[in-house]
Formats: sequence, C-alpha cells, structure tokens
Amino acid sequence: QAVAVAGGLIGGILLFVLLGITAYLLWKKFCRLCSYEKLINPVKTNANAIFQDQPKSEIQQKSTSRSRSVPFIIPPTLHGRDWIHLTNEEQVQEDRDPCMTPQPGPRSSFHSLAGAYVVGTINPDLYKFPEDKSETDFPDGNIGRLWFSIEYEQESERLLVSLIKVRKLQPPADSCSSFVKIYLLPDERSYLQSKTKRKTLNPQFDENFVFQVSSKMLLQRTLKFLVYHVDKQKKHHLLGQVIFPLKNEALTEDNKLVIWRDLEKENLEPPSEHGDLQFSLSYNDYLGRLTVVVLRARGLKLQEESPAVGVYVKVSLMNHNKFIKSKKTATLLGTPNPVYNETFSFKAEQTELDTASLSLSVLQSIKGEKTFLLGRVVVGPFMYTRGKELEHWNEMISKPKELVKRWHALCHST
Repeated sequence: QAVAVAGGLIGGILLFVLLGITAYLLWKKFCRLCSYEKLINPVKTNANAIFQDQPKSEIQQKSTSRSRSVPFIIPPTLHGRDWIHLTNEEQVQEDRDPCMTPQPGPRSSFHSLAGAYVVGTINPDLYKFPEDKSETDFPDGNIGRLWFSIEYEQESERLLVSLIKVRKLQPPADSCSSFVKIYLLPDERSYLQSKTKRKTLNPQFDENFVFQVSSKMLLQRTLKFLVYHVDKQKKHHLLGQVIFPLKNEALTEDNKLVIWRDLEKENLEPPSEHGDLQFSLSYNDYLGRLTVVVLRARGLKLQEESPAVGVYVKVSLMNHNKFIKSKKTATLLGTPNPVYNETFSFKAEQTELDTASLSLSVLQSIKGEKTFLLGRVVVGPFMYTRGKELEHWNEMISKPKELVKRWHALCHST
C-alpha cells in the first residue's frame, strides 16, 4: 500500500512538471508571435538608442554626412531570399558574399512600410533636373529672347505654332508696346500677327497660329518671327528677328517642341547686285579644324522663278589655288532668300592658314537642265582677298574656337 501511494505521488509530480514545461513553451511561443505582430504598429525609433554603443564623435560625423540623405527602404513585399528578416531583438546574417549582403539598419517608422528596414541612403542631389537658365543667362549685347513651340498634324497637314513669350526687349524708348509677325518662308507676302502687349519689356503672348502646309514641303519651309515696337505716333520699329528652319526638326503630333532663340538684328542694307550670303567661320587650333556654317542668302537673282528651281551652296577648300575638298548644302526650292543653317568642317593645319582659302558658290539647278552660278565669295588671307573677306578671315584666326558671323556680297568675277 505504501509503494502504491509513493508511485502515485511520483506520477503526479511528473505529470505536473510535464504540464508546466508545456505551458512554458506555449507561453514563450505566444510572446514571440506578439513581438512580431507589434511591428505592424508605428514604431518610434530613438537615434540615441540605435547608436548608443558608438562613440559620440562617430555619431556626429555620420549624422552630418547623411543629414541630406534619404533612407532607401526595402518594403515587405520585396522581401525574398536575398534579404534578411530582422526581429526587434536580434540580427541574423547568412554566410555569403559580403558585397551582396544588405546592411541592416533601423526599422521604418511609417505605417505603410511596416516590416521594412533601411538598407542604405540615396543622395537627392544626384537626381535633380538641370536648372533652366534660359531666363537668367543673357549674353552681352543681347537684344531679347523669344520662346515658341511647334508641332505638325499629319492628317490635316497643319503646322501649329504657339507664340509663348519674349524677354529682355531693348526698345528705343523707356516703355515698350510690342507685337510679333510670323512668316512661313519662302512666302513673304502673307503673315500672321499677334496682339500688342503694352508697356512691358517682357511680354507674355500665349497665342496659337496655324499654317497650312503639305508634309512634302514642310522641311523646305522656314519660320520667321519679327518683333516690333509701336511708339506713341503708332510707328513700327523692328526690334529683332528669329529665323528657324524646319528641315532638321522631327515634327509630329506627339512631339511638341518648345524652343527659345535670341533675337537678331535684321540687315537693313539693300542686297547687292547679285545677292548676299551670310555664313560663320571658326577655327579650332587644337584639332586643326576649319568650320563653316552656311546660314542664309538673300536677294538672289534667279535665272527662272518657279517652284522647280533649286538653290544650294557649294563650299570648297583651296590651298595655293589648288582644289582640296568641297561640300554642299541641301537644295531649297523656289526661293531667292533660302535659309540653310548647315555646318561643314575641313581639316586644315594652322601652318596652312596663310595659303588656304574658302570659296562659297551659290548655284541654281533646274531638273534636267544646266546648273547656273548665281554668285561666289572667297574668304582667305591677304594672298587672295581684300576688304570684308580678309577682315572676316583675320577675325576668325584672332578668335579661335569662336563662330564669327558676317554677310558678304556675291559676285561673278571672283
């Protein structure tokens, strides 16, 4: 009987111990689950607690260097095998390449990013868009700047031009009342005109204009903007112009181009007998490159005026009056005032500039017929030229890497 009582007591004690161990394990598991679920709620992080084991100087250095940084956080939805889930009490690391291991950091305190942790920072300065300086940087001698936008509707064959604004006008009087005329060259007989903006040097227009032009002829056309000032006697004074060829632009309905250009002074002198040609010269002494920019011609005496007549410019490099190389512009149809804006480069060493020259010939061609020379101009050193042509060449040499622009009269005897 005593043995039975002792066995019962021992059995009861073992059963009680087993129940206690089971309850303890269940309680510990429940605590872990509760500690994980608490991460769903916003957690206030204490910077002092995070860095309490680090020296104070190191903490200040890191806070200073990252004061402008933005935390880069991995959201819970992107957690995978490559990212380590951290509890609020321990940090776990796997044995793998240290370069591929994300650096653990403080938990996110945002409710929408619950369970995420910081793996690094992003410098916002690296992702800033470049500052638009078109309204602040005006070169010396600037007489104004014009903004406009263009797009082309293929189905209706309409060119849409939006006149946006003009800044920094230089009128002959203190006050300025301005308007803009818009031409679609080569047609200079018709134009569209904006409203007049009174008593401002920085008029804001925001007006839309439409030109009807076929897609085949679009790239042959050139936009011309003339900015005028109206005085108290209602006289019109031309303040400047912008010439914008369309041949190099990709114009579609889905591609609306916003463009700005500085105003240029119009050449008010009447054209010469055979017409004038405007071009720029530049020489790069480091690369040994001679650059010619054929801009425009005016007042050309065409042999026959018809839409089939094409006009182009041929640029030839000569040395000791021997032909070296030539290049030519695109052919523009049916206009005595073509606009090209085409750039050509030639290889020329600096020692050759005393014996080299450039010949620019304006030629007219008709389909199936002979090519006619409308005029020519030669620029070069004293050996070949005099007057404005020599001055243009010498100015190019004295201003390396700078485009020097001038008008020149065409002649047949050159």
